[in-house]
Amino acid sequence: MTAIVERPLVRARTLSTVRAYVALTKPRIIELLLVTTLPAMLLAAGGWPSTRLVVATLVGGTLAAGAANVFNCYVDRDIDQLMHRTENRPLPTGAVTPRAALVFGIVLTVVSITLLALTTTLLAAVLAAAAIFYYAVLYTMVLKRRTRRSTEFGGVPGAAPVLIGWAAVTGSLAWPAVVFFGVVFCWQMPHFWALAMRFRDDYARADVPMLPVVTSARSVGRQSVAWAWATVAVSLLLWPVSADYGIGWIYTAAAVLLGGWFALEAHRLLARIRKNVETRPMQLFHASIYYMSALSLAIVVDVLV
Repeated sequence: MTAIVERPLVRARTLSTVRAYVALTKPRIIELLLVTTLPAMLLAAGGWPSTRLVVATLVGGTLAAGAANVFNCYVDRDIDQLMHRTENRPLPTGAVTPRAALVFGIVLTVVSITLLALTTTLLAAVLAAAAIFYYAVLYTMVLKRRTRRSTEFGGVPGAAPVLIGWAAVTGSLAWPAVVFFGVVFCWQMPHFWALAMRFRDDYARADVPMLPVVTSARSVGRQSVAWAWATVAVSLLLWPVSADYGIGWIYTAAAVLLGGWFALEAHRLLARIRKNVETRPMQLFHASIYYMSALSLAIVVDVLV
């Protein structure tokens, strides 16, 4: 009878532990990263690559991004417990020990790099390893707590899935991959600064010098507008450099319309700041997610059609 009662408890504890480890990888961030990987692969192939290659790249990329996020949680466990947005993560709550998280991150790193090297190309594996190191060490350990420009530096690994996806198909890099990388890189500034504005008090409490903490809201708004327009400009450059890879009027029309909307949302944020009314930065944050998702879908549709 006791064994019958204990089984559900064991299952519940096991499920809770699994959920804690999955939470360390930050699945929502990974989803957004993968949104740009698949379009890069289709663009590189000029159509649909082999399904085996797509699955291997997405799985390897997921594990690599998860590894980087686990290391981020491990290093930032002291400030995560000071921020309301992150205080319920597995390390601050004690659901996972720091040592276990570190081992988990190392295992994910080894598995992801090995998988990419064996099933895609060596260059894709090297780029994934570089992205993990950049995010975990250069961004999280060195830059995040020292400079207001950490978001710009952090944009490099954030856009790396584009290069990894392209390299997985071709084993090399080309201008379309570089330009698409530029789109994702520029996009991250208004995307993340909007989130940082919403949780400004959290970052201030943790003494993290994010731009909205160390400068005025008006300055953040102006810079968000500038980077939004930079995103639009680079997105339009993708058409002429990718014409031979299947990019045509579908993507170009989408880039114009979506870009105009994205820039408009950035201008709306700045206008609310200037009027000294409720800023609602999350409106720009959510708009940025829809923008990147729809732009990536436009690439897929244009290449396949």
